[in-house]
Amino acid sequence: MRLKKLIVSVLTCAVLFTATGCNAITIDGEDNSGTVSEGSGAIGFSVSTLNNPFFVSLSDGAKETAAEEDVDLIVVDAGDDAAKQTSDIEDLISRNVSVLIVNPVDSDAVGPVVKDALSKGIKVISVDRVVNGAEVDCQIASDNVEGAKMATEYLKELIGEGAKVAEIQGVPGASATIDRGDGFHLVADQDFDVVASQSANFNRAEGMNVMENILQSDGAIKGVFAHNDEMALGAVEAIAASGKDIKVVGFDATDDAVAAVKAGKMAATVAQKPELMGETAVLTALKMISGESVEKSIPVEVELIK
Repeated sequence: MRLKKLIVSVLTCAVLFTATGCNAITIDGEDNSGTVSEGSGAIGFSVSTLNNPFFVSLSDGAKETAAEEDVDLIVVDAGDDAAKQTSDIEDLISRNVSVLIVNPVDSDAVGPVVKDALSKGIKVISVDRVVNGAEVDCQIASDNVEGAKMATEYLKELIGEGAKVAEIQGVPGASATIDRGDGFHLVADQDFDVVASQSANFNRAEGMNVMENILQSDGAIKGVFAHNDEMALGAVEAIAASGKDIKVVGFDATDDAVAAVKAGKMAATVAQKPELMGETAVLTALKMISGESVEKSIPVEVELIK
């Protein structure tokens, strides 16, 4: 059915292009169908980074749904740079998108430009991470606090109470970092000896470096909770090189992480559903464009993969 729809869409564009244009997916401003016209009902999607499998899946879910629904979707990649994200969103505002979907690099930093979008009548959906300082029309996210709590409780089952553990944190200021840290500490502050909490910015290479530094400062660590799978996988590499037996739990259930869990290299990961979040964001945006009311908060469930 998708192929049939695509063929029909392409043929229609070929015949009617000069008169009407054709809906397209745009990535980082490279639009192969011309600029989006005012009042076109286009959706802008500012994603924190496409250098991370989780956010690639989030973007893919949105793009696939936009293609199926025949709606213009403009995807811009902030590259984990809060200043670039502000500039990207300013550009989307100037292009008169009807709905802005934003996955913040920094929940505080993105607030002012989101507020500006709202003041111009643009509907705003935050996805995966919250926006601080502006009241968005809808928030779509996993329960990061509950997921991290679930992961830490499982870590306790594996290594026991009182064990030394380390926390590898995500990008400072990101709501996922804050929420996953809160969930971890709900359990860890009561049941573990937390000897290190350091940021690795949701990055695998940085996760490996941070884990190496942690091991140098305290080799008696028994467990690690990383705020995402990329950092967890980096930690696994450092631990493997050290020859120590340390249980690592991550978050996101990326393909690499699930494979590592199955291979016994990682203890567990928390499964979110980024494709579903991307799909839900676009479908919710379409409801907004058509004037339908939507829920203020749309939760996406999580589960432990072990």
